[in-house]
Amino acid sequence: MTTISIIGAGNMARAIGTRAAKHGHTVELMSRDAARSQALADQIGHGATTSPYGTRPAGDIVVVAVLFAGALDVVTDYGDALAGKVLVDITNPFNADASGLVTSAGDSVADRIRAAAPADAHVVKAFNTIFGGAIADDKVVDAFLAGDNTEAKALVAAFVDSLGLRPRDAGGLEMAHALEWGGLLLVGVARQGAGFDLALRAEEI
Repeated sequence: MTTISIIGAGNMARAIGTRAAKHGHTVELMSRDAARSQALADQIGHGATTSPYGTRPAGDIVVVAVLFAGALDVVTDYGDALAGKVLVDITNPFNADASGLVTSAGDSVADRIRAAAPADAHVVKAFNTIFGGAIADDKVVDAFLAGDNTEAKALVAAFVDSLGLRPRDAGGLEMAHALEWGGLLLVGVARQGAGFDLALRAEEI
């Protein structure tokens, strides 16, 4: 397996980090709050480590696991430390009451991250159509991916598959905005009584 770097120490960082560690990956956590990162690393176990915020991540895959409003700040703070990395954008850019998005077609958070990241970094949208509970519970669910670089998307798909998830290729990065709407749809279904332990699924019939 390999090292997966996660920037953030919230619920999604916990869910993805826990599942990655259980499936044999080394997890590196990085956060502005070093104490919180260390506490999460201790909780995850399996050799999970921490590194100072802003230093070059050890993993080729870097999961940006922060709220959408802070995602660009993270990429800007890291700057050239992200050169050559595959950045996984998991954000859902909901408006204040989660009734819509603050992004538009061609201007997804993933698009913004790509514009701010080093030229040789590649962005893949993933994990935003799965609630953290379904990830942490080790359930077999679909994980939709969108990205323009074939090799980067294949690397993320292989990581997703290694976690016991089903990678579903949604196309190029222009589909990232559609996946953000998918995240909004998931919240709408959850609010109507389905609960917050869900994932979107594409079923072959």
